[in-house]
Amino acid sequence: MSATWAPAIRRRRKALLQRLGMGAATAMVFSPVFGWSFSAAWVAAFFLIQIIDLAVHAPINDGKTDRMGPVRSALGAIMMFVNAASFGSLSIPLWLTGGPMGGVCAAVLTAAGAIYAVINSPRSKIVMAVSIIPHFLYMLATPIWMVWYGASTTFVMAAAVAFLVFGIYCLSTWQRMNEAADAETAARLEADRRRAQVERAMASQQTFLATVGHDLRTPISAILTGAAELEKGATDGAARAQAALISDAGVMMKALLDDLLDHAKLDAGRMTVESVDFNLRGLIAQTLMFWQGEARAKGLNLRVEGASMIPASVKGDPMRLRQVLNNLVSNAMKFTTEGSVTLRLSAWVEEPSSYAILIEVTDTGPGMTRDQLARLFTPFDQTAEGVSARHGGTGLGLTISRDLAELMGGRLTARSRPGEGAAFTLSLMLPRGEAVATTPKSFSEESRGDIVRNLAPRAVRPAVVAPVPAVEAPAPVLEPEIVAEPVVDSADEVEEDADRPLRVLVVDDHDINRRAVELILAPLGCDISTAADGLLALAECETKAFDVIFMDVRMPELDGRETTRRLRAGGGVNAGVPVIAVTADTSPDDIAACMAAGMTYFVSKPLTPAALLGALNHVLAGEETGDEAQTVAA
Repeated sequence: MSATWAPAIRRRRKALLQRLGMGAATAMVFSPVFGWSFSAAWVAAFFLIQIIDLAVHAPINDGKTDRMGPVRSALGAIMMFVNAASFGSLSIPLWLTGGPMGGVCAAVLTAAGAIYAVINSPRSKIVMAVSIIPHFLYMLATPIWMVWYGASTTFVMAAAVAFLVFGIYCLSTWQRMNEAADAETAARLEADRRRAQVERAMASQQTFLATVGHDLRTPISAILTGAAELEKGATDGAARAQAALISDAGVMMKALLDDLLDHAKLDAGRMTVESVDFNLRGLIAQTLMFWQGEARAKGLNLRVEGASMIPASVKGDPMRLRQVLNNLVSNAMKFTTEGSVTLRLSAWVEEPSSYAILIEVTDTGPGMTRDQLARLFTPFDQTAEGVSARHGGTGLGLTISRDLAELMGGRLTARSRPGEGAAFTLSLMLPRGEAVATTPKSFSEESRGDIVRNLAPRAVRPAVVAPVPAVEAPAPVLEPEIVAEPVVDSADEVEEDADRPLRVLVVDDHDINRRAVELILAPLGCDISTAADGLLALAECETKAFDVIFMDVRMPELDGRETTRRLRAGGGVNAGVPVIAVTADTSPDDIAACMAAGMTYFVSKPLTPAALLGALNHVLAGEETGDEAQTVAA
């Protein structure tokens, strides 16, 4: 039995109820002609044939195989022939009992059976043949019946020609249906091939972007670190201005790189959002504080309305929400030369346990035309009327903000008229937080003093805490943590340990990154060792005890996660040392992978002094763990 039988057999199985219904209805319609006893007996025999047919073809219908043995295949062909013949057999009593009028009904019945055979025999000539031949035989008998009832030769010939044409039509229709099915299959396979090709291209693009992003963050880290140190050590205003120019250029490069990577992730559908408890009021307050300096520098009023309506504890993704708000306020600041930028806030309870949040950012800028509004969310719009072409930038900020809003289950809309400013409305539905959430903390440059104060006696090493990312934000500086007095065996050990510098191991395959970390930590008087890969780091850990390890994640030979796993499993003097992951891969999956490897904290590239010192302050002070630490990460 050929495998081409299988699609036709399964199609016939799906049409079983149709066959049963058609057989029962046909017997009922003709029962006044045949009598109820004959109709009932015929229906019972027809149903029994269907049951036997199902049993014979059970292996194919159950999906166990596409082929049957020769004996079962022959029996299956016989049953399909008998099945079709049983339905068409009603044409004989119709001719016998109904005469010529019954013959008309018989012709319609056999034609219907032939059409059914054509439709339910895809791609199998054998199934089509054994299903349609009985109906063709009944049709060929029609001229004989006509002669029996005394029809003229002219009508007999006309009927014969009509049935011949009908037969040819059935065969050609079956052929066209098969060709269409083959074309559909080929098109589907081609579409699958193209989709797989596009997916491979997108995966390759993502790999390329991830690699380029990782490599670009290395020189950006050096630029930001060097500029910060130059600005700090500048002795006159001109030198500080030049250092600030370098720093601003580095920040701009970082922002452009982040936008490009976010846009690529959103385009590929690989961006995800978190759902954690956070303080929405605090997040908005931090956003306003961040932009106050910019507003004062431009002579603008930065106002907020309706702050009291905003709930405190909600559940969502604070990092992505902050990103959207910063983009909207930044956009408003860019286009407003005088007047104000206003955040209008409103919220109401949505049952059963959510808040509807509306955040509108309005400005008193020049406004936009209808054409500019239509292209507002188009990335890389460099047309003459395009915003990015006239005012600079890639035009990705608003596009990313809209996509992030939709990813969070909300919407971002804009309205504007020339000369009337612009208004952007962010609408979100955020579930209530289950507990009073804390405002995400952040670390600033002034954290350096906290770190120095935390370089207290270290006879007892801090416990390893859950890894979370350290990110910059403009929130107020954290107060220094009080370090508990350790228990030691002698006063001499305390004095000796307090006087020694902090021992730090910096592990990174890029020399420029190692130098950047050394430059940031140098003013603290740290004893810094370096390693270019994981194997060298493990060898270094066997000969010297460290207080903190900064571990790059992507490295040749042995990556940072595997290095940390081996360090933890080795049981040496550094088995419990805090390990701070340093990497450009900051997705939730990457953070979770670092946590699973045993890393303590997470700081993203490109490195800045504030972020790195904040991470150091965290692990030395033994700050919040678990859920609170996750809030800090947000």
